[in-house]
Amino acid sequence: MKQPVMPVIEPHYHTKPLKPSMLAKFSPSFGFYSKMARIVLRSSREAKRGEYKDLHWAASSHEIMQALESVGVRIEIENIEVLNKLNTPCVFVGNHMSTLETFILPAIIQPLRNVVFVVKRELTEYPVFRYVNNSRKPIVVDRKNPKDDLKAILDGGAERLKNGISVIVFPQTTRTTEIDPKTFNSIGIKLAARAGVPVVPIALRSDAWGMGKLIKDFGKINPAKPVKFCFGEPIPVIGTG
Repeated sequence: MKQPVMPVIEPHYHTKPLKPSMLAKFSPSFGFYSKMARIVLRSSREAKRGEYKDLHWAASSHEIMQALESVGVRIEIENIEVLNKLNTPCVFVGNHMSTLETFILPAIIQPLRNVVFVVKRELTEYPVFRYVNNSRKPIVVDRKNPKDDLKAILDGGAERLKNGISVIVFPQTTRTTEIDPKTFNSIGIKLAARAGVPVVPIALRSDAWGMGKLIKDFGKINPAKPVKFCFGEPIPVIGTG
């Protein structure tokens, strides 16, 4: 089996100009999802065989990123070099706009440091997708009992951070295109405080990947909306945060 290549993304990345195909111009969503389906099906088969490792995750995430770019989506990533300044794992805390960031962040972060997501249980039960998600050993929350979710994140997160694995947390209660501080909880700060690691903030815009009417995670792809990721400087957490 041919081994994937670990992606390398420049510290200040901007999508290079390219000419989308006629199909991509006519229907960016169809053009993207047809490519995405092939990537996910292959990754799912690899995960079922126990072959989907860190390298495969980063590489397939980069393929998804390239598939978005191939239909005209422009991606900007700023300040990746902060990840090289860290000598410990960290808690990444970012706003949550769409499914896009869960597909793209592994291509950006995993080549530089091992990382896992905090995810809702449904993502570990989706047909096809569950094999990939479960292979990454995410921290799973049910969103039914806040106390149980807090314990799962603090205990599971602290264990992974102790083993050198960083954690990505989206502290908003739901995905939204608005950034309202009142919608953010403090779970990422609490986890960082418990583990004694810094927080790395991520500001992102990903509404080029819309929310679906039938399936929320898979909506319209709109290349007119730029995608942006910006990493902030590591923030030490003092005391309980």
